[in-house]
Amino acid sequence: MASSPSSTPRFAYKGDRLKPLRAFCQTARLGSVSRAAEALYLSQPAVTLQLQALEREMGVRLLERSGRRIALTREGQELYDLARPLVEGMDGLDAAFHERIRGLDAGELNVAAGSSTILYLLPPIVEAFRAAHPEVRLSLHNVTGAGGLDLLRSDGVDLAVGSMLDVPADLSYEPVYRFEPMLITPRDHPLAQKPSITLEDLSPYGLILPPQRLTTYRLIDLVFQQNRVPYTVALEVGGWEVIKQYVAMGLGISIVTAICLTEADRERLSARSLAEYFPSRTYGVVVRKGKYLSPQARAFVELIKPALFERGDYYSTGQSER
Repeated sequence: MASSPSSTPRFAYKGDRLKPLRAFCQTARLGSVSRAAEALYLSQPAVTLQLQALEREMGVRLLERSGRRIALTREGQELYDLARPLVEGMDGLDAAFHERIRGLDAGELNVAAGSSTILYLLPPIVEAFRAAHPEVRLSLHNVTGAGGLDLLRSDGVDLAVGSMLDVPADLSYEPVYRFEPMLITPRDHPLAQKPSITLEDLSPYGLILPPQRLTTYRLIDLVFQQNRVPYTVALEVGGWEVIKQYVAMGLGISIVTAICLTEADRERLSARSLAEYFPSRTYGVVVRKGKYLSPQARAFVELIKPALFERGDYYSTGQSER
């Protein structure tokens, strides 16, 4: 049974709406069927058939000749206003998609961390992140204590990496690494020769410690106070590298976190665990509760520990997994 002349084009048109709409938009923009055909790399009869099929589908005339140009009718103008962004969107979909994908590897990431974290913990993580996301601008903000918390709360950074003892209610801290407390002395120091060490053994020797405002100093002071053991601070100085150098020079002894000890240090220093008296220090990721973590921040956290924040809704709610 033969079909009516209008049924076949209408069915074919509905099977691919984009082609007739693209032909229509090009004709309206260029004012010529022949020029539209050139732009679409089609024959003029093929474009004419697509336009006729579209008019049949819409049930109205969309184009009319005005002198030597093709002009839009009132209905044609309405359809053009609706169809143009759709056609341009579809035609630009591939480029827009790949640009969006590249955007996941672009942008910037701001991380707050103390000197010891930046120096000893983050180098392999930063190296892996840069290799995987070379287009991301990564900024490490060297801050400690309240300075880092202020940056988190003001959204000056996306996240922080470091050690926390007291976690404020508006922040979430997920510990990842654990390091023992270590006594370091020169290799020829009397304490280096003792088979075991007590807190009382440390009393006669001056300690080289970080400034009082830092957690390490407060923690050491707390342990001595709780055990009612006197101690002497010979020198306050910032930075584990400086402390290790001064200890190696014989200016005092120190209690450090194992994170800062390297193989080279063990050649010039004696290192003994004090885990019996001092708690281990954890290092991990700190975020502000309720803050959305960008794809860049998530990628960085995944390098520290995959699935650290396992719940899918964490990134929208900011709740801690602990």
